[in-house]
Amino acid sequence: MDNGRELGDFLKSRRARTRPPLAGPRRRVPGLRREEVAQLAGISVEYYVRLEQGRAQRPSDEVLTTLAAALRLDHDERAHLFDLGRSRGAAPRPRPAERARPELVRLLVTLDRVPALLIDHRLDVLAGNRLAAALFFDFDAAPVRQRNLARFAFLDPAARERFADWPEVARATVGQLRLAAGRHPHDEPLATLLGELTMRSEDFRTLWSRRDVRERTHGTKRFRHPAVGELTLRFENMDLPSATQRVVMFFADPGTQAEQSLELLAMWSTPALLE
Repeated sequence: MDNGRELGDFLKSRRARTRPPLAGPRRRVPGLRREEVAQLAGISVEYYVRLEQGRAQRPSDEVLTTLAAALRLDHDERAHLFDLGRSRGAAPRPRPAERARPELVRLLVTLDRVPALLIDHRLDVLAGNRLAAALFFDFDAAPVRQRNLARFAFLDPAARERFADWPEVARATVGQLRLAAGRHPHDEPLATLLGELTMRSEDFRTLWSRRDVRERTHGTKRFRHPAVGELTLRFENMDLPSATQRVVMFFADPGTQAEQSLELLAMWSTPALLE
């Protein structure tokens, strides 16, 4: 991925979204003009134009900070802006395939009442306990290439039924992949995944073109399960020191119907561990 071009496209998308503070009734431009962004950021118009065109050298942290303020970026957008603004040197050596440490796999097995997954920045499922397999799909039975939450969300028709709030899941998934693409611009497996989703899913293409970024560290997700019905679960993401892997755990609030449904699901599901 060319981070210079991506930086320019991201700036244009945020500029078009930012409402001018004193927009008059006759204003034809919905967002900020290039001149307005440059003025707010304290840089020349010529330099800002080069940034949008992907022709400028690596912008300084000071410039990125003032651009983030001018465009009123939130925390995730600001982080993405800095990722895209990093120096574009030679591509690093290919990373080895992500693997789950045996100790982590055994840890997931012990969580027999909590659906738990180990995923990487591409949303590949590296390991999962039996409750997670019952909640999402049978990881162990799926080919290794298909053990990916983004492919499941956009390419498997069952996902629209499994996720009660599928549009929200889809937006969050794309936002997470946008962040990953900015942090890992030379990741070929990630580029292959993005290319496949772009080619095969119109919904993905539409959401990807918006250039929104999103990091979800916790929240709620509503599932529809054929065995236990609808259940709303909270989730927590815990990043590992590798910086590319995280454990995701789902749990129900005490005393809720979801808690009872999760217990039923634990009894209903058969052992299925991905290794």
